[in-house]
Amino acid sequence: MAIYHCQAKSISRAAGRSATAAAAYRAGELIHDERTGEAHDYGKKKGVEYREIITKDGSKISRSELWNCAENAEKRRDAKVAREWEIALPAELSPDQQRELARAFAREIVTRYGVAADLCLHAPSRDGDERNAHAHILTTTRVFDAGQLGAKTRVLDSPKTSGKEVEAVRQLWAALANRALERAGHGARIDSRSLAAQGIKRAPSVHLGPIATAMERRGVQTERGDLNRAAIAPSPERAELAALERMQAGISAARQQARTGWRKMQAVAAEAERRRQREEAERQRQRQEAERRQKEAERQRQEASTLFDRYARGQGGTAEQQAAQVQRMLAAWEQQPPEARAAILAETRQRIEQQQEQARAHQRDHHRAGPSLGR
Repeated sequence: MAIYHCQAKSISRAAGRSATAAAAYRAGELIHDERTGEAHDYGKKKGVEYREIITKDGSKISRSELWNCAENAEKRRDAKVAREWEIALPAELSPDQQRELARAFAREIVTRYGVAADLCLHAPSRDGDERNAHAHILTTTRVFDAGQLGAKTRVLDSPKTSGKEVEAVRQLWAALANRALERAGHGARIDSRSLAAQGIKRAPSVHLGPIATAMERRGVQTERGDLNRAAIAPSPERAELAALERMQAGISAARQQARTGWRKMQAVAAEAERRRQREEAERQRQRQEAERRQKEAERQRQEASTLFDRYARGQGGTAEQQAAQVQRMLAAWEQQPPEARAAILAETRQRIEQQQEQARAHQRDHHRAGPSLGR
């Protein structure tokens, strides 16, 4: 019996996900994320039967290049970086027929929205239902043309249009799958409508997710698996089903609350780290400024000592007298504010120039007088 499953999902940074990681996992490949520097290596993943990049104009691009472009095109930390369409392939079809059906659906999505699509077909798990062949179609959130990403596909983002678009694509999948079943000579059909709309009095099943699925395959009964088993159980057990649903809702709410609290704690820790870094940077700046001032003060003191020494030697006297005069001038100079110190040094330079001019004048006078004659 063919089973209808066509689910649309978003790959969002707000949930801690990335397009590169999603693509690497679905394709079973290694992709290096240029934005974060992470390496997403799923090369050992088994069960990937087929993979293909599909573009509207037929242009070729590698999987790594496509999804790194998708990541680099988004700047917001809560951006949607990819969309996924997950479909269950009819078990009545052969593997080749399943592949062509999935390719046809992917091409329809590419044509409808102008995006690039990454199609990956997964075989049923060895330990699971052998009829569970399915496909993941990862698409860009921007128009892809001539090897470049362009405008956002807002029709799938807006609350006014996204619901209608998703329903239209779900109906498109049902039509394509039923056409393929008919061409293959099978009477089975799938229906995108809800069970209630089809007149089937049965509660819908819930999505198990990867963790619960793996546990069920190992023989471990899970709460979500119990919900699905209760959905097909006799009516007296419906009360237990309702209780399980309420319990599941409570667990989901508790998990969401825990995630919210964790995000708040992360934000507080990040802000504290930023504050610590700012304070450390300010302390470093102050240390550098203090070192600069100290070096400048040492340079000025050395300059003053040199000038005062030249002046003292120009005044004459013994070496002890000159050294004492230098010390007195330095002590007086150091007691002055910076602007006054500069003025003192300038005045000392003028006095040294006057001393030098007087010495030169004295030497000229001495040459004019000539040598003295003895008596």
